[in-house]
Amino acid sequence: MLDQTTRQTILTLREAGHGVRAIARALHISRGAVKAVLADGGATPPMLERAEKAAPHRDEILALHASCKGNFVRVHEELLARGIVTLSYPALTAFCRKHGIGYEAPKPKGRYHFGPGKEMQHDTSPHDVDIGGALRRVQTASLVLCYSRRLFFQFYPRFTRFECKVFLDDGVTYHDGSCEFCMIDNTHVVVLRGTGKEMVPVPEMEAFSRRLNYTFIAHEKGDANRSARVEGPFYFIERNFLAGRKFADFADANRQAREWCDKVNGKFRRSLSASSNELYAVDRPAMRRLPLWRPEVYVLHQRIIDLEGYIHVDGHIYSVPYQLIGKSVEVRETKDKVRVFLGPREVAVHDKAISTVKQRKTLAEHRPPRGQHAAHATPLPEERELADAGAPFASYAATLKKRVALRWPIALRRLAQMRRDYPAAPLAAAIESAAHYGLYDLDRVERMILRNVATAYFVVPADREDPDQEPSDEG
Repeated sequence: MLDQTTRQTILTLREAGHGVRAIARALHISRGAVKAVLADGGATPPMLERAEKAAPHRDEILALHASCKGNFVRVHEELLARGIVTLSYPALTAFCRKHGIGYEAPKPKGRYHFGPGKEMQHDTSPHDVDIGGALRRVQTASLVLCYSRRLFFQFYPRFTRFECKVFLDDGVTYHDGSCEFCMIDNTHVVVLRGTGKEMVPVPEMEAFSRRLNYTFIAHEKGDANRSARVEGPFYFIERNFLAGRKFADFADANRQAREWCDKVNGKFRRSLSASSNELYAVDRPAMRRLPLWRPEVYVLHQRIIDLEGYIHVDGHIYSVPYQLIGKSVEVRETKDKVRVFLGPREVAVHDKAISTVKQRKTLAEHRPPRGQHAAHATPLPEERELADAGAPFASYAATLKKRVALRWPIALRRLAQMRRDYPAAPLAAAIESAAHYGLYDLDRVERMILRNVATAYFVVPADREDPDQEPSDEG
């Protein structure tokens, strides 16, 4: 078919008075083609109207597309099974594309301009990585400077606000500064409510961003291309860095990831006509400087040291000095350490275990000397008081201590106080009854004591006819 330019030339030459033979010879086309254009009289090529085998069955195809949830393979299978129409799979998909069934024409992508030091982008993506001899799903966190395309990424077994703060702190340290804005993808780790320009970050994360001199922003919903600077490298990481690599643990994986970032950032890129590090020389003077001192990122836990002298953090077990058994301690979990504090004093430090397999970490100085047992704690005064009180208090107190586990000092203090506050006979009767029925809930025991006291001391005399009548002074 002749294109529009050739058809217009034929019409122009005809208007100039040239014959069919002269026009055909000048344009190197057949006289029949010239005659067809002159007969049509238009420069626009006519549309080719071809009969479509699927056209009469458009309604059936629409119904099948809905019932098969948009799967064209199943639509084709159902068409053949029902004998509606004999149609090849390419013909079916071509028909659906032409008529907009399950197909939307691609929209043009936007182009964004980023000045030096203006914006950095952060996102995460799941990947399957060989760590410790097993393939496991990890979260890959990435931070990219938009102007220089300088890349930094790390791996984490999960990605909560704690891991997010740890990564962003490492990221701005790697880039030696932060940009004015940090673009995110409306993740719940950072976002409290809203999307795009209406996004409000979690106060905890907003305070953290102020510490590092940048502001969180989010792209509009459905505008994923806005964060293309950070989305693009994930495919490169999966197909290049992770291909054929195995890691001993997360520390090894993150160490190799940092080394690979150094290599890639220094490599010449044809699309940039430079390397990322060369453009970073322009980026860095415009970036915001980091504070002179930044506190270590940690998450706080409250723990009670168990009877074996250990605490549990994130499924792993860490030892503490055995002298602190039963004490309440504060645990600070950092990027690679677990620090234990008793008040303001640090009493234990462990290398953090990052693994799905439960680990027990024990330091030799936290155990009693070899061949010796832990020194027995001095009995509480209340415990000695109850033991000296004899039956039924001594046996009941011993059993109560076993039943309430780590809270036994509070329970024994309360039992001793009850012994001081209530009359001996009702108290002893209630304790004997509670021991008989295996009752060691002190709230219920106290109600039993009060019931016994009411029965023994608040009985109306039998010789009084009217309980409400006041006794007279007459003899």
